[in-house]
Amino acid sequence: MRIMGLDYGTKTVGVAISDALGLTAQGVETIERKEENKLRRTLARIEELVKEYEVERIVLGFPKHMNNDIGERAEKALEFRDMLVRRTGLEVIMWDERLTTVEAERTLIESRVRRENRKKYIDKIAAVFILQGYLDSIYTGSLYGED
Repeated sequence: MRIMGLDYGTKTVGVAISDALGLTAQGVETIERKEENKLRRTLARIEELVKEYEVERIVLGFPKHMNNDIGERAEKALEFRDMLVRRTGLEVIMWDERLTTVEAERTLIESRVRRENRKKYIDKIAAVFILQGYLDSIYTGSLYGED
């Protein structure tokens, strides 16, 4: 069973896929678009990746505010979730993505990726952190409120 992780942004979507056992997340690509609301090609590419990797579930980053409020970005993520469900027919799980971009940026800095090159990788790395957080929660039981 493979799971796809997505980091949805205004002009990009970072994509990660789990290994076949659902233990680790690997970055696949960053889908870019010219305008925020032009999502037809983005959704079509996600559909292609779902088929290629035989994805059974999608985990979508949910950009809540630090105080747990849902702002405009989170509302757009919920709208994107609804589009994904309609297009793929798959379950789409919203996953708290607070600080994943910060974590991705730190990882790129520690890896000595030049500042001008970080933009190419940051969304894909953030998708990896989103998906890995979800995968880890399954195996630790925290997804279901267990300790």
